[in-house]
Amino acid sequence: MTARLSQRLCTLTGIAAASLVISLATFALPAHAAADEVTLYTTREAGLIQPLLTAFTAQTGVKVNTVFVKDGLLERVKAEGARSPADVLMTVDIGNLVDLVDGGVTQPLKSPVMDAAVPANLRGTDGQWYALSMRARVLYADKKLPISSFRYEDLADPKYKGKVCIRAGQHPYNTALVAAMIAHDGAAKTEQWLRGVKANLARKATGGDRDVARDILGGICDIGIANSYYVGQMKNAKEGSDARKWGDAIKVIRPTFAGKNGGTHVNISGAALAKNAPNRANAAKLMEFLVSDSAQAFYAETNYEYPVRRGVALEPVIGETIGELKADPLPIIEIAKYRKQASALIDKVGFDQ
Repeated sequence: MTARLSQRLCTLTGIAAASLVISLATFALPAHAAADEVTLYTTREAGLIQPLLTAFTAQTGVKVNTVFVKDGLLERVKAEGARSPADVLMTVDIGNLVDLVDGGVTQPLKSPVMDAAVPANLRGTDGQWYALSMRARVLYADKKLPISSFRYEDLADPKYKGKVCIRAGQHPYNTALVAAMIAHDGAAKTEQWLRGVKANLARKATGGDRDVARDILGGICDIGIANSYYVGQMKNAKEGSDARKWGDAIKVIRPTFAGKNGGTHVNISGAALAKNAPNRANAAKLMEFLVSDSAQAFYAETNYEYPVRRGVALEPVIGETIGELKADPLPIIEIAKYRKQASALIDKVGFDQ
């Protein structure tokens, strides 16, 4: 653990309680609530955020019961019904988060603290969900390639024929990007774009995001789209390891959508207050803690993600390699509503075949 990260953790455990002030009067504790605990259901590997949860407990005295649910989070909470012990529901994709809301297993959280920390385009208008961190969909390019700027639309440019690598189109990361393209350009143009990208593929759309960097190093392709946090993982990997070699082989560019206000596409990790939360006050405390300055710095330092809270420093490698993010200004919920249409288009053009 770096000295900087150790200092972050010390700060996390030492934040004054006043920094997490909430209006407890807003929440009436059910009779079966436990005053000293909160239950988190998460699709995110618990180990990635456990230090944050430990710091929260040290500061507040509230124990976090963490339940990792790899698949079927909505179905589980629905099946548990009013007896569900879940207080906070956490996911790592906007689509999954919206599914929880649409599935009727969340409730609004009225929190001025959350509203002040999380930009309007990264939260539900009624407090049904909030983003906690961002990951950008960026361009990996051969470091020898003379390229300094890029638009997502350029992936279909014939000059890149046989030079593009990407993971499966039906992966949520790419389905979200296609949904964003529909939101910007409409379905007809997006279908044409998808056909162009497919024609430019150097190999079948498959594998993971780090495989894009691996295949650039291997000379299979010149460019590809992948998530920003993998850059931090690869470039901070042990010197001489395969991951480090992949990271050292690429440069990273923040693409934008064409148009005057086009920004970089982002996806999120986020959380919502469970509909039948027995510990609503503690759930609010936990969610507010996760958007505090120090918790957001931990997200950046440890997971190489972009903080949602303004003014929080980036992890050094992400800052130096990718830089400050100008996120797509379209509300992420506006993008998410095109997910099913995006999935249908991906199948229509046979992108993954």
